[in-house]
Amino acid sequence: MTKAKPQEFQAEVGKLLHMMVHSVYSDRDVFLRELISNASDALDKLRYHAIAKPELLEQEAKLSITLRPDKAAKTLTIEDSGIGMSSKELTDNLGTIAKSGTQSFVEKAKDGPSLIGQFGVGFYAAFMVASEVEVFSRKAGAKACNVWRSKGEGTFTVEEAETKERGTRIVLHLRDDASDYLEAWKLEEVVRAYSDHIAHPIMLAGEGEVRQINSASAIWMRPKSEITAEQHKEFFGLLNHGTDEPALTIHYRAEGRQEYNVLLYVPGERPFDLYDPERKGRQKLYVKRVFIADDVGLLPPYLRFVRGVIDSADMPLNLSREMLQNNPDVAVIRKAVTNRVLAEFKKCAENDAVAFKKIWDVFGPVLKEGLYEDYERRDALFDIATFRTTKSEATTLKDYISRLQENQTAIYYLTAEDAAKAASSPQLEGYKARDVEVLLLTDPVDSFWVRTALGFDGKPFKSVSQGSADLDLIKTKEAAPEDKSAAPEIAALLLAFKQALGDRVSDVRVSKRLTDSAVCLVNDGQMDRTLEKLLSRQKDSGVALSAPVLEINAGHGLMKALAKLIADKGATSVDDAAHLLLDQAFMLEGEIVAEPAEFAKRLGAVMLTAFA
Repeated sequence: MTKAKPQEFQAEVGKLLHMMVHSVYSDRDVFLRELISNASDALDKLRYHAIAKPELLEQEAKLSITLRPDKAAKTLTIEDSGIGMSSKELTDNLGTIAKSGTQSFVEKAKDGPSLIGQFGVGFYAAFMVASEVEVFSRKAGAKACNVWRSKGEGTFTVEEAETKERGTRIVLHLRDDASDYLEAWKLEEVVRAYSDHIAHPIMLAGEGEVRQINSASAIWMRPKSEITAEQHKEFFGLLNHGTDEPALTIHYRAEGRQEYNVLLYVPGERPFDLYDPERKGRQKLYVKRVFIADDVGLLPPYLRFVRGVIDSADMPLNLSREMLQNNPDVAVIRKAVTNRVLAEFKKCAENDAVAFKKIWDVFGPVLKEGLYEDYERRDALFDIATFRTTKSEATTLKDYISRLQENQTAIYYLTAEDAAKAASSPQLEGYKARDVEVLLLTDPVDSFWVRTALGFDGKPFKSVSQGSADLDLIKTKEAAPEDKSAAPEIAALLLAFKQALGDRVSDVRVSKRLTDSAVCLVNDGQMDRTLEKLLSRQKDSGVALSAPVLEINAGHGLMKALAKLIADKGATSVDDAAHLLLDQAFMLEGEIVAEPAEFAKRLGAVMLTAFA
């Protein structure tokens, strides 16, 4: 047999292995949890594929996981009779970080072992306890067996092996400081803590006997009253590959036209793949405790962070994944479970505001995607949504409506790229002067859903940075200053600004928004400026930034001085000031000055005139 040529790991894997080998982890037990979880997945996959191809089970229909400690050889073996891997799959699956081969993972993994597994790297946790790892595997239905070997030092080999058993056998050559994993009591302790709920038997072989050391009881099939918080934490850790506790647990049995068990968890921390462009859910579909798929979309994309299991008692086992996507039974379950999850969110918000605030702080931006794409449940989402405003750090729309000013006919909002820009925006001044509360929307999705939402409680949503400000009927907190907008000198100033700025602006007009600032920008088109900026950055959107409207504060001292300057020296005397004020308005929105050299030149000229 030709000696296998060593292959190098993907770069990030090499760094990860070095970190695992040379770092000290407070809880190394996670390696066994991860390997058992991988073995369970392999058994589930075999059982699913065997529905259509029973011959894959070969002569042995029993599916199990076996742990074999060998004190003499100082090895721990984890073997399963599952689907197995081909030579190519051994290379692809164990030589790269699946779906997450990025430097960012290596950086984040330094925070601790709770991240192991979240990036498809659970297998590599073996190197926390092993100086060498061997993986023997034969794929179900194939004849060839192969072995993958590595010492975690940057290379691995894959070559043919003599093993004939279907499935995968992982042999860990344990380090001296990991010898406790050769003790039966230690293995039983870890299995009880992390893997007791694995639906397949976990067998411990040693001292002339083979015995089962897990309960192999599907936790989601048991009565809700029988399951403790600690058991929920253990099972959630198995699903989420972490050590944190779930922020919310949803466990019930649905009966009627469709019968199914549901056990779902809302994580307390943001999953690493929350903003993955594919927006795939992570809910597992079982039928009569047989794993079917985890990519059927049992919940809408805006609930993709919810982890858990849905087990149907009615669906046939022989449905393909493609058929499941459009299966009417799946559609009924999807609708009912989605409604139940939102109802549980509402109940949590009403009964435990502190707990719900933590959920919303982490997942609010994702839940708001539903406001844009799930018209049917928009009202249910509005019931739980909370927003930062000019008066509150977190308020519901219902509470906002209760604080409307006399003659206020709309729910006002301002979109911005971050909270600081929103809070300091000059467009808010006129609303603050009238004690009108404004929603401060700083998530990218906010710019989209407010355009499609018809309103709330009969009140439409209206942007404070788009169109004219309809504030005439709302009284100010103090006596309104005399309106100077009709004065001839202000009209001349507007005309001079328009001539000086040309196509840099679509219009120049007197503002009803401003009370303190000299100028601000607004849009008169179909989009507010934040949405227009977002879309203009997308190459295929077909949207370009339009020329904004420059609004001026007619009562501002600077405007009065410029109007007098026109009267004394003519319209062109304010050209530099017009461009400087427009650039100032852009800077107030956090934008970069379009022509820095011209800006500096004009600013220098104005300063020279002022101080000469």
